[in-house]
Amino acid sequence: MFSIEGIIANTGEKKCIEIDTNTGLIVNVAEPSGIADLVLKDEIIFSGFIDLHVHAREDASHKQDYKEDFITAGEAAINGGVVAIGEMPNNPVPPVDDDSFETKNNLTKKSPITIVLYAGIGPNAKPLFKKVPYKVFMGPSVGDLFFTSNEELEKVLEKYENQYVSFHCEDPKILEENANKNTHEAKRPPEAEISAVDFALKLIEKYNLVGKICHCSTIEGINKIIDAKKRGINVTVEVTPHHLYFDETMLPENRKNFQVNPPIRQTQENRLSLIKLLKNGDIDYLATDHAPHTIEEKEKGISGLTHLDTYGPFITWLIREHNFTEEEVVRVCSYNPANFINNFILDKYGKIEKGYVGSLTILDLNKPITITKDKLKTKCGWSPFEGITFPGSVVRTIIKGVPYGK
Repeated sequence: MFSIEGIIANTGEKKCIEIDTNTGLIVNVAEPSGIADLVLKDEIIFSGFIDLHVHAREDASHKQDYKEDFITAGEAAINGGVVAIGEMPNNPVPPVDDDSFETKNNLTKKSPITIVLYAGIGPNAKPLFKKVPYKVFMGPSVGDLFFTSNEELEKVLEKYENQYVSFHCEDPKILEENANKNTHEAKRPPEAEISAVDFALKLIEKYNLVGKICHCSTIEGINKIIDAKKRGINVTVEVTPHHLYFDETMLPENRKNFQVNPPIRQTQENRLSLIKLLKNGDIDYLATDHAPHTIEEKEKGISGLTHLDTYGPFITWLIREHNFTEEEVVRVCSYNPANFINNFILDKYGKIEKGYVGSLTILDLNKPITITKDKLKTKCGWSPFEGITFPGSVVRTIIKGVPYGK
């Protein structure tokens, strides 16, 4: 048994949380006694943060383990206060059928955190036997798992009626038309995302999908999703830390280390509007799109940024700089993403209540942290936030009753 006393996010009440370390579940939330295994002062206890969009890189081929693997991804997650992740399928050996999915899923068991795998949807794919989330790349990104036309995509997706499908929205035709532009941002213009969001929403409605739009970066795209929700379409949407923190005015002349799909191409007005839409609930999840590559690969122009280590510190920036309430943080970092992954696992995340998983994130809003390489656990060893000081930090992460941190 492990017990922790402290202030619970949302309520502001000090409680004692008792966790059975054999089952990993909360068995009681009671009044504090002062004799818990861990007694906190002013730190805030959140139901553990969940990142629905992570590329942990490891698969059956082990060709990309040098970038990240399920152990180091778990360590980086814990470092950033993340207790569970949704892991993406664009691997050298993608999980696209029952056998390849189970082979990859077995590799996740060594991770210290809960990992929910997405199955990939490729040109010849069909739904798996078991209930899983799916990821579809509407156009080329990083890896070979993508479609080259909307017609090709729809022909496959008609087999996925009622399934959970997440969309990387970039229109392949628009990407092809802009392939010879001078910059990465020009090669992947906002119109590519906006057009693809439009088509994804049509597919979600037509085939009764439980849809999710990944890392949406344009206000026009978000507005289309908001309108679709109002019409009763079953769709949610993610936004990333890099699209909330950086805009086109903040990037260095050498942008290779900040190259990502979709690009950081938004205006300051667009960026601040995304923050507002996340705060008021129109955007459902803060999901990092953690995509580790080596610095040498970044210098050669490969897309992807790392974020797991900095998830919690970034949250303190939203709280201190943009007045996010604890309730708003819980909604987009714990409750909503838990409602997603709970569809695919036996244990339940998202609340600090009896019977829920005893995985918790503890933030100190008054303990600033400057991001430096030595503070990172990701195997690739760098962060786009290096040199940036966040107003608070993660002081402990509890994984099913096991404490990590100082």
